[in-house]
Amino acid sequence: MLSFLKSSGPRVEAISPADAVARVAKGEVTLIDVRELAELKSTGTAKGALHIPLSMIPLKAAPGQADATLGLSVDKPVVVYCASGGRSGMAGQNLLKMGYKQVFNLGGFGDWAAAGGPVSR
Repeated sequence: MLSFLKSSGPRVEAISPADAVARVAKGEVTLIDVRELAELKSTGTAKGALHIPLSMIPLKAAPGQADATLGLSVDKPVVVYCASGGRSGMAGQNLLKMGYKQVFNLGGFGDWAAAGGPVSR
């Protein structure tokens, strides 16, 4: 009935921390940490995560961009996280606008760690 209220096109999806840890371990998704370098130095990062601060997403994640981060593909699902989920939601929206087909918001780094995800310091 109220179909005009429904969003068309892909949306950033939520993913449970346990599912994210399992899918990263299987190599099914690319994990991106969008926090600033000082945050990573303070807490560590998810093992194997690509570090692309939110402000650098348009430069480092854009398909075909000369400075694009290796290992990214618009066809492979992406999981993003930050400190609490706000910045990762914004990063996810940017990735979808750039053509990424499936993007998940894990939430915060603490969610990853609490689910038993490996951490690099």
